Amino acid sequence: MKPAAVVSAIALAAGLFSQAARAEDAPEIVVYNAQHESLTREWTDGFTRETGIKVVIRNGGDSEFGNQIVAEGAMSPADVFLTENSPAMSLVDAAGLFAPLDTATLDQVPPEFRPANGHWVGIAARSTVFAYDKTRLSPAGLPKSLLDLAKPEWQGRWAASPSGADFQAIVSALLELKGEDATASWLAGMKENFTAYKGNSTAMKAVNAGEIEGAVIYHYYWFGDQAKTGENSGNVALHYFRNEDPGAFVSISGGGVLASSKHQAEAQAFLKWVTGKAGQEVLRAGTSFEYAVGLGAASNPALVPLADLQAPRVEPTKLNSQKVTDLMTAAGLL
Repeated sequence: MKPAAVVSAIALAAGLFSQAARAEDAPEIVVYNAQHESLTREWTDGFTRETGIKVVIRNGGDSEFGNQIVAEGAMSPADVFLTENSPAMSLVDAAGLFAPLDTATLDQVPPEFRPANGHWVGIAARSTVFAYDKTRLSPAGLPKSLLDLAKPEWQGRWAASPSGADFQAIVSALLELKGEDATASWLAGMKENFTAYKGNSTAMKAVNAGEIEGAVIYHYYWFGDQAKTGENSGNVALHYFRNEDPGAFVSISGGGVLASSKHQAEAQAFLKWVTGKAGQEVLRAGTSFEYAVGLGAASNPALVPLADLQAPRVEPTKLNSQKVTDLMTAAGLL
């Protein structure tokens, strides 16, 4: 081999070794993920491509991971916690287990989509809706308020998934907006009137199949099915309660960095990326059909604009998941 070729080969080998070493030494963060797996995978893949920081995802549920983090305390292996709804974030925050987020990250999200204390931040949002069988109900026959569903005329006519974190977040908003007595009364009426299904998608399927007239779910189940075959939502339409009704509640999906994380800079960078332009673009262009919450970020154009939902303003740190489960248990719903 000619000397020049030898030098070139050595340089190439050194470059490959250097790249391999950098890949081997690249930092790695662990995300406890209660968000939808496909959405979080899009986020983490994009973040890793841009930064080189590896992400290990552990999937579970809001309440499951919230309680697990509290039990693990300072020994938690998680660097970041992502949820579908905010009560689990409040649970971890109340235990003092979040690190304050960088100001640059908080500034990317409007105040209504993050807690005032800056310990975590909104990453996406979802709207409460009443999914109804449009072959059996006309707009004039729909409930004007979520509270109407506890009235005798709705007995046996609607469904929900009470064991899920989604529905419990809606009840958390009701509790904050209307108080304990009104919430307990509504839950008692719910017990008399509703049919339980496991999961929002199952409840929507039941509406579509004519098993029940309507169901309280989140909006994106309908949009997701419509974007595919529509086979589970063809007979279903969505009713938005609006007017700052408890049924117009918009639930915030949250992200926080654990104070115990040994990779603070990388974990903070991840949430900055998710709440920034690239991360929020995943919501606009992807198929999660959740709302973008970043400052100036556009949501999927198929969705009813957030501003048109007329959602009630709820401070997310006041959503009390433990009180909700106590009230729902007392009502015989859990």
